[in-house]
Formats: sequence, structure tokens, C-alpha cells
Amino acid sequence: MIYVNVRAIIVKETPAGEEVLIQRRVKDHEKGRPFELPGGRIEQFESLLDCLKRELKEETGLDIENILDPIDLVETVAKDGFKVECMRPFAVYQTIDGPVDSMGVYFRCKAKGSLLEKGDETDMIGWVSLERLQSLIEHDEFCGVDKAGVEFYLTDYNRKNAQSLFKVE
Repeated sequence: MIYVNVRAIIVKETPAGEEVLIQRRVKDHEKGRPFELPGGRIEQFESLLDCLKRELKEETGLDIENILDPIDLVETVAKDGFKVECMRPFAVYQTIDGPVDSMGVYFRCKAKGSLLEKGDETDMIGWVSLERLQSLIEHDEFCGVDKAGVEFYLTDYNRKNAQSLFKVE
């Protein structure tokens, strides 16, 4: 069985720079308490965006304000009854080895509302600077799936900022 998930890279701009929302994973059946990004497993026939909204609310108390990357959503219904969404997310992951076979979709977004102290199987919900995020990655304090997602996000962020330094106005 393969699990399908959505993950949220929630960002906000501050005077000191961009910050990302992270949380501590708290599941009784798992050892350790790694950091992770908000998100979770898609329910049967639930859309990716509906799952993202539900998981974000359950785990953090926040609502999606907007998706930062163009998703170019196309929805079709085939004559045999299949209703299908096709979109462009920020990133996609697939585990290629390890204890759980899963794949998922990352969305970069902004959110609004008040943070919960504890969410659905989460605690220590809060904003961290990109420097702190990098430090957590270097010290291997993220769950395996989100370690890859955060590394992808930081690489993309650094690449875009490096390109903007060399733009001719």
C-alpha cells in the first residue's frame, strides 16, 4: 500500500526575512519527536487542496490565505465517471526506500488565523527563520519526508534570490 499526502510550506514575510511554519510530530506509535511541516494523508476521493485545507486547520488552527505558486488547476469529468484534477504544485516527493511507502505534494502558501498550542498529533507549532530551518536540517531534526521537502524549498529559495541579485533593471 502506498500512502498519498499533502504538505504545506507556510511562509510569512517579516522585517528580518522570510519565516516558515513548522511543528513537532507527536504520534504515540512512533519513536522520536521530529519536526515536520503541516500536512497529512488524503482521504478517499478528497481533492489535494481540500486535504491541504483540512490538515492545516486540524494541525495548526490556520486557514489558507493563498497558494504562492500558480497551480493551473484543470478539472475534468470523463464519460466513464472519473472526475480528475490536474495541477502544478510546488514540489512532489516519493519515498524510494524506508519504513513507509508514500508520495505526496508540497504547496507553498500563506495562511491566516491564530495558531493552536497543540494540534492533531502536533505541538510546538511556530515560525522559524530560514537560518533556524537550515540548522534543524543540518542536525537531522526533521522527519525523513519533510527533510527532503525543506531541503528542496531552501535550495529553490536560494536559487531565486541569487538570480534576483543579477537581474538588470
